[in-house]
Amino acid sequence: MNYQLIGNTVLGSEVGVILPTYGEAENISKLIDDIESLNLNSTILVIDDSSPDKTAELVQKKQGKYGNILLCIRPEKSGLGTAITDGFKFFLNSTLPPKYIITMDADYSHNPKAIPQLLSTMHKTKCGIVVGSRYIKGGNIMNWPFTRKTISRVANSFAKFSLGLKPQDCTSGFRCYSTQFLRAAIGNLHSHTYEIQIETIRQAHLRNFNVRETPILFVNRKRGKSKLSLTEIQSFITYTLKAISQS
Repeated sequence: MNYQLIGNTVLGSEVGVILPTYGEAENISKLIDDIESLNLNSTILVIDDSSPDKTAELVQKKQGKYGNILLCIRPEKSGLGTAITDGFKFFLNSTLPPKYIITMDADYSHNPKAIPQLLSTMHKTKCGIVVGSRYIKGGNIMNWPFTRKTISRVANSFAKFSLGLKPQDCTSGFRCYSTQFLRAAIGNLHSHTYEIQIETIRQAHLRNFNVRETPILFVNRKRGKSKLSLTEIQSFITYTLKAISQS
């Protein structure tokens, strides 16, 4: 992995939080404060793809306030899938790896106050993945236009039924992973973009790790514009079709 890592790498926290960022200067400082306010035994790992808006500099300022923040600066925008996988590898290879790893968006689409809810479900069920679900009872989506909701539903249903996956929401990125599952699956995670969400659930299915869901409210990003591109949609479809052929 070609990156610059800034911060104390020997922390021994129970929970690792991965925050992939690109152009999140308007959100990252408050998000870090909100996660810190939960008083979790956590390490926050921000993986920034050299954001031109100085997101990384703001994270470094927060490192002066909090001792549990790590900053990984990658040289260029390299995709959500690789950011999450790099984060997994860092935590798994650390001297004192966490028991659980949270992934979430850094734009407030995912409410950090729901992190304890994901952890509680993980503790109760001892599964491989807990998905923050928009599509089970109690879950919902706010501020998405009809077309965006339709695309999400179609993509989710396509992956779910074509690959025989059980969760109602296979494409949500707000999750809690057990380190035990990630150790078993990490060698088979190769996604570059959003298909990482399907790939991880498929690997849990193939390795007989249970996947549980807990309801969340997904709110369309409050600031900035969507990062979902045509290329990323194509990668999602290509991965799913390839996985079908291998099933």
